Amino acid sequence: MKYTTLPGTDIRVSKICLGSMTWGEQNTEEEGHQQLDYAIDKGVNFIDTAELYSVPANKETQGSTERIIGTWLKKTNKRDEVVIATKIVGPRDFVNHIRTGGFTKAEFTDAIHKSLQRLQTDYIDLYQLHWPERNTNFFGVRGYAHDEAERWEDNFGEVLSYLQDFVVAGKIRQIGLSNETPYGVMRYAEEARKGAPKMITVQNPYNLLNRKDEVGLTEVLHRENIGHLPYSPLGFGQLTGKYLEETPKNARVTLFPQFARYHNEKSFEATRAYNEIAKKHGISLTQMALAFINDRPFVTSNIIGATSLDQLKENIGSIDITLSDAILDEIEAVHENNPNPAP
Repeated sequence: MKYTTLPGTDIRVSKICLGSMTWGEQNTEEEGHQQLDYAIDKGVNFIDTAELYSVPANKETQGSTERIIGTWLKKTNKRDEVVIATKIVGPRDFVNHIRTGGFTKAEFTDAIHKSLQRLQTDYIDLYQLHWPERNTNFFGVRGYAHDEAERWEDNFGEVLSYLQDFVVAGKIRQIGLSNETPYGVMRYAEEARKGAPKMITVQNPYNLLNRKDEVGLTEVLHRENIGHLPYSPLGFGQLTGKYLEETPKNARVTLFPQFARYHNEKSFEATRAYNEIAKKHGISLTQMALAFINDRPFVTSNIIGATSLDQLKENIGSIDITLSDAILDEIEAVHENNPNPAP
C-alpha cells in the first residue's frame, strides 16, 4: 500500500480508501466486516461512509452503513488504526426522511450526534458536506443554470463557524466537501483566509468517463493545498467492462436503473475504446481505470467500492499498477476524441 497525508495535517491515509455505500443494501453486515478485514490486512486505513448510506436512499436502510462500521469497530477494537470519513446530507427531496433543513447548527448537532452513535466512536476524522445547499450542477448535471428565484444566501462563513464548534469540542478532527464546484471550494478557501477552519478535501466523481474536475478545479486544489477524494472511479461499474456484452445480474445498474449516469451511448463508446487499450497491454480495464486515478498528482486517496471480495481484491491491487507512457498517451487520445461523456 502507498500512503499520504490529508493536506495540511498529520493524518496519514492510504492512497486507496474503502468506500462502503453498498453495505446494508447489496451487502450484509457480515460481508461488510469481511471487506473491512481484508482491506485493513492489505494496508488500507481510510474508510468513507455517510449518514445517507446505504444506497439508494430510503428510510429503511438509512444509517445502516455507519452501523455496520460501528459494529466492526466494537468487535475489532481498531478505532485508532483507521481514519473514518462521513458526511451530512444537504437539502434535497430524496432525503426528507433524514431531515429537511440545511446546514444549520441544529442540523449539524443532530447529524453528528447520530453518526457518532451509529459508528460507536467519540470522534470523526473527516466530516464532509455531502452536497451543497445552493442550486448548482452536481450529480451528473453538465452545466450550471442560474435560478433567479433561489432563496439561498452566501453562508460559507456561517457554516464553517458551526463546524468549528464541533472541532473545538473534539467531535470532528477535520472538515471537507463533496459534490462541490470550483466556486464553492474557492469560497470556503477564502473564508479560511479570514481565520475560519479550512475545508481540506473535496470528494467528487472522477474517472475516465468524467474528468471535468481537471478543467477548473485542479488548479484550485494545487494552489490552495486541498485534496481530491475521487468517488465512482469505475463509473458505477461501467469501467470494469462488465456491461459491454450483457446486463449482469445483481449489478448496481441492473438492480437500480436510476443509476444510469454512466450508461449513455457516448460512455459505452469510450469504455469500449479504453477496454481495447487494456487488452492490448495485458491488464484488466478495472485496474487500468483505477491506476489512472491513483497516480493523478491532485488525488489524495481513491475511494473504491465493491460488492464481492474478488472485486475488492482487484480494486485494491490497482495500487501496484503503474501505467506506462504509451498507455497514458492512448488514454489521452480516447479522451480527446470523446471527453467527459458522463459528467
